[in-house]
Amino acid sequence: MNEKILIGPSSFATLNYAPKQKLIEAGFQVIDNLFKRKYTKEELVKLLPGVIGLIAGLEPLDREIMEKSDLKVISRCGTGMNNVDLEAARALGIKVYSTPEAPVTAVAELTIGAMLCLLRLIAQMNEDLHDGRWSKKIGTQLHGRIVAIIGYGRIGSYVAKLLHSFNVKLLVVDPHIDKTHIKFSVVSLEEALQQADIVTLHLSGEKEIIGQREFKLMKGGVYLLNASRGGLVDESALIEAIEDGKIAGAWLDSFNEEPYNGPLNRYSQVILTPHVGSYTSECRLCMENEAVENLIKGLKGE
Repeated sequence: MNEKILIGPSSFATLNYAPKQKLIEAGFQVIDNLFKRKYTKEELVKLLPGVIGLIAGLEPLDREIMEKSDLKVISRCGTGMNNVDLEAARALGIKVYSTPEAPVTAVAELTIGAMLCLLRLIAQMNEDLHDGRWSKKIGTQLHGRIVAIIGYGRIGSYVAKLLHSFNVKLLVVDPHIDKTHIKFSVVSLEEALQQADIVTLHLSGEKEIIGQREFKLMKGGVYLLNASRGGLVDESALIEAIEDGKIAGAWLDSFNEEPYNGPLNRYSQVILTPHVGSYTSECRLCMENEAVENLIKGLKGE
């Protein structure tokens, strides 16, 4: 067959070769991501002609790129699809798949870990000890806090399930859910921000949801977590809120520009991780296998 498949995610099959082996055994010529980062639009325009299938990460896939390609299938290795022009794909007859279930547990568990790390100042004390300073810091407990979950999809709802055992008060913000099936309080964004001690974002899309206006609604000393997309939070407004003491701590796992090397690096109360929400060996293997299976299924016309 020797038809070409392009790999988007820079870490694809690095932990386990099995997903790539499936493509090779199916007779495809696999083109790895040699840049070891997200492709640019210009790079995709050069790489995609002659390629019938793409294992996609977060690279931009707009109409112009698709029109200049020979793609038949885009198989997203991940959940969000905001980087793919789905309308253009439909018009051009390109099948699009994703793996929405695979990252749920990994992202939710990391969110809880980051939350506890923020509240107990673990990162700061770790840094102190590595620098030879025995500096005990008093944090705060998760028990009894008011936590606002913005976005109650697969990941947001699983975060709620994990948090329930900590005896927190949960507020859910999501205009698309059926309130009758939710046992937690479903409120507006404004109500949630005014009450919450902790705000955690689990949304699709890049539209800004937390900016200067939203930070002003919050109480002092709030913790903000973003496991979704960098564009959801206005970075300059976040920095202002940190310096004003409105935000006591923040965790960000996604950024407008990646790799990130911006002003948030200066703040010890901000935990920064390099977009690793799905980076567990179990999750990566599940997600990559599913993406490969979706690709092959799509190309076979199933």
